Amino acid sequence: MTYLRYAPGIETPAADEQKTIDGIIAGMTQQSETVERREHHAVRASHAKSFACVTGELTISAGLPPELAQGLFAAPGTHPVAVRFAQGPGETLGDRVSTHRGMSIKVFDVPGEKLPGHAVDTQDFVLATGTTFPSGTAAGFLRDGTVIGKSTGLPEGVKSAVSSTMRNLNKALHAFGTESALADFFGHPYSHPLADSYFSQAPVRFGDHVAKLGAVPTAEAQRALSEWRLDPNQDEDGFRHATVAFFRENDVMFEIKAQLWADAERQPIEDASVDWPVSVSPYRTVATLRLPRQDAYSPERVRYFDEVMTFRPAHSLAAHRPLGSVMRARLQVYQALSDFRHRENGVAAEDTAGIDRIPA
Repeated sequence: MTYLRYAPGIETPAADEQKTIDGIIAGMTQQSETVERREHHAVRASHAKSFACVTGELTISAGLPPELAQGLFAAPGTHPVAVRFAQGPGETLGDRVSTHRGMSIKVFDVPGEKLPGHAVDTQDFVLATGTTFPSGTAAGFLRDGTVIGKSTGLPEGVKSAVSSTMRNLNKALHAFGTESALADFFGHPYSHPLADSYFSQAPVRFGDHVAKLGAVPTAEAQRALSEWRLDPNQDEDGFRHATVAFFRENDVMFEIKAQLWADAERQPIEDASVDWPVSVSPYRTVATLRLPRQDAYSPERVRYFDEVMTFRPAHSLAAHRPLGSVMRARLQVYQALSDFRHRENGVAAEDTAGIDRIPA
């Protein structure tokens, strides 16, 4: 198979994109202010409620073919990692409101040219459930974010009802062999967070190529969780409790996979709502993520992960620059909202340089 090559000209920003990004930042900051007034604390503008805060190792596969041996994955080896699992909303809600989930990975001891403003040897990958980002573009991000922002002040029961409606919609669609990415975004199944797969949703540079990334659970104990479902009426923090309990008894394993860019028409760079067909380019394993059994929610570690630590697409090698409209927005949006959160809480943000900074 022939894979397309990365070149600066593959991105085509809209003429008014900066105005759109400024609108996203303003809207999400307003949303964060609403949540802060209710919770008396500033939380992440997305993925606020964590499930697990863990450390482990990323092992780059040996013998990768040239098109996969790129950037971080160019040479076999093992890197320390910190990983945060969380629920999607930018507010702390009960688990009845089961939306998309996030998996943020910080890889340490990563030398090489970095994006401007990133000065330490780390690489962040910010992943979420679902292979696409339903908003598609920065303009869609602004449109959908405005709707979410207006709903932030609504009672939790209303949000739970919306989440339930979206889950039921996808159940109905599954009967016809399809599903809605937007419905899953707002109404993810009550599945176990460690049985889910997570994706970059939008493309990144992959050295000489371009790829979307995924993290797929591989441990037998995780696969055995495929039919597990939470009863949120019994435990409003059940996802966290189940995840922490699993880590207490089991190692967790994910394969990190890359889906290379091969067809400019069917794999667009600028519209993240388009699913790249696996028939055109399959996800291929480039590394293994091992998270050994551990206390996944110790108070000091959670405080560091949730209050101090930052995970951003901009914490990246130049070889893995985020690409496309949504990713260009994220490069600025994550920075602005992190600055707001840390400033409001009186906490100094830290671009964590080494695994030794992570509390036990």
